[in-house]
Amino acid sequence: MKVNRQVLLESRPVGTPVEHNFRVIENPIRQIADGEVLIQNLYISLDAGFRNWMKEGSGDHILPAMEIGEPVMGLTLGRVVESKNPKLPLGDLLMIRVSWEEYSISNGIDEWYVKLPEGIDAPLSYYLGILGDTGLSAYFGLTDVGKLQLGETLLVSGAGGAVGSVAGQIGKIFGARSVGIAGSDEKCQRLMDELGYDAAVNYRDTEDLSAAIDEACPNGVDVYFDNIGGPLLEAAINNINEKARIILCGAITDYHLDEPAPGPNNLFNLSKNVATMTGLMCHHQKDRYDEARHQIMDWIESGQLRSIEYMSDGIHRVGPAFCDMFQGKNFGKTIVKLAD
Repeated sequence: MKVNRQVLLESRPVGTPVEHNFRVIENPIRQIADGEVLIQNLYISLDAGFRNWMKEGSGDHILPAMEIGEPVMGLTLGRVVESKNPKLPLGDLLMIRVSWEEYSISNGIDEWYVKLPEGIDAPLSYYLGILGDTGLSAYFGLTDVGKLQLGETLLVSGAGGAVGSVAGQIGKIFGARSVGIAGSDEKCQRLMDELGYDAAVNYRDTEDLSAAIDEACPNGVDVYFDNIGGPLLEAAINNINEKARIILCGAITDYHLDEPAPGPNNLFNLSKNVATMTGLMCHHQKDRYDEARHQIMDWIESGQLRSIEYMSDGIHRVGPAFCDMFQGKNFGKTIVKLAD
């Protein structure tokens, strides 16, 4: 009988997640019933936002709250290896929201899933990163929400993360000046050396973040791509130009807090600069995913865009790799590979 290894929520994180919040167990895999499929998960996507649902009573219209002693929920990319469901035949590749585990059983109804699109020749891991929600968020954030123009200044927080590492590169493709915010000198240097950022600000190494942004963006900020929230958002608002556009994509500052971080106290800057601040969920553009993915692949194939992945191997690395994101150890999209 096949054995499935799963990652359980051993305890609720208090502040930043730590490795002992998670535990790996083994269970036998039951036989699938009519209408079900067995999926071998090849990759697990690790996304900081899932920290939200580890809080007690945090369930919402997207996901229920995770319970102690139960498998941690997440997004995986897997292959159907057994099927009693004609809609999901053997060999189908799926992105599916299940648990952090090596094998999942699904009836194709209770779990959100999507089949991998055809017609694009790309590594499978790309669909959890640069061709998945993170890359699509960067693309639609800059095209539809930010409407970034040639010669403008783009400021990106979390610039070394999954979305930020793509957004800064797309900014350069559009002819903008890309400035990144990251949490170490090493990351700032990598942003410039590997991703083509024009400048980078280490927010941990300055007593006046607004002044540091002003120095890195002498012509002001036209588009701010916010992945962090909190004090970084406030500092960016201090530097916006007239008719600036702020894209609210993530808020990692809040994910590990029991109470939300204080909001910016300078929102009047939006009014006096006739600026906008707009939330971003790439799923609202799902009818244009094919367009975006083909454009992203064209940029990759032409050498204008790179996929940066922070890749680990094996189910025992899932919990530690998730913690790495909150400690700033990752660079690019965090993924764990389970099988070929």
